[in-house]
Amino acid sequence: MSSFTLQGSAYITGAGSGIGRAVAHAFVKNGVSQIALGDINEQTAQETADQLKSINKDVNAIAIQVDVANEDSVKASIETATAAFGRIDFAVNNAGINGPLGLASDVSFEDWKKTIDINLSGVWLCQRAEITQMLLQEPVSTRQYRGAIVNVSSMLGINGIWSETPPTAYSACKHGIVGLTKTDANTVASKGIRINAICPGFVSTPILKLALDMGYMDEQIAATPMKRVATPEEVADGIVFLVSPASSFMTGSALVMDG
Repeated sequence: MSSFTLQGSAYITGAGSGIGRAVAHAFVKNGVSQIALGDINEQTAQETADQLKSINKDVNAIAIQVDVANEDSVKASIETATAAFGRIDFAVNNAGINGPLGLASDVSFEDWKKTIDINLSGVWLCQRAEITQMLLQEPVSTRQYRGAIVNVSSMLGINGIWSETPPTAYSACKHGIVGLTKTDANTVASKGIRINAICPGFVSTPILKLALDMGYMDEQIAATPMKRVATPEEVADGIVFLVSPASSFMTGSALVMDG
């Protein structure tokens, strides 16, 4: 992987496992020394914090319990991170769930709404709070940079997928994240805030482990040019790029990493 120097503090949701944990590791390996690790499960977030300290004993990693679907919880988590570090330079909105599988006629409104609340409204709540904080921060560097945000979407935020049990709610959320990213990116670009989305394909994470182990996704994976799933570390590398100076002229983009 290319090496980028990241100077500043970071805030990550869904940091207790999978892509979120891999991003935390990648950030620290690339220079971040202050990092807030948000997760609905504070114990797994703390496990990530402990791992980071084994990489760099000087890293200031704090675990924060956050429910991204709850406005007060999101606000409190941003306030905790800001109180600890003074500012948030890099934010990654990664927390999410699979949601229900099945035709619209088979999915309950309760399951649909829960998926929307976490996967889409959760990203909006986090992004809103991050932008609010970043606008209060003094810009750094000659580019008048205040902060960079990456929203974790999916290849299903770009395309649909054919299946007898389609992830309709999940795909709707991931499409929504791309739209949210593009719209807010336009409004804050002149204020020194960059917002991009990343759209991974199939990734070997706990959220997909059962389906991968049972072979339910073999046909879809075989249809990809690389004929394999990504590692969380590969996706993390893409996110490092999107917050780094190497992508300083990118905003409102949806970077597809689908193999």
